[in-house]
Amino acid sequence: MSHSVAARNAAVAAVTALGNWCSLNTGDPGTTGANEGAGVTRTQTTWGAPSGGSSVGTQALIPVPAGGPYTHYSVWSLAAGGSFVTGGALPAPETYGAPGTYGLTPTETATG
Repeated sequence: MSHSVAARNAAVAAVTALGNWCSLNTGDPGTTGANEGAGVTRTQTTWGAPSGGSSVGTQALIPVPAGGPYTHYSVWSLAAGGSFVTGGALPAPETYGAPGTYGLTPTETATG
């Protein structure tokens, strides 16, 4: 089934309205936010207006403790606790020998 760009934009707007707190995960977050990295501090993004069925957030600079590898990101409704909203794979796994910062620019896309 195909959806119009307007319908995809509406779907993306609905998802991004649910949360903007970004984190890193040591495995696929699935549908629950599983594998969120221990000691990772969630950081906010600001979602852009949907266009063409996608929305890009501003870069979230996520403080990361030593460890990993971090393979995925997740987006949450709150800075701590809250509800898992969405997530995806990082371009490449990242491992930190010392505390550092990961720059994440999240994207949400509706297909179909």
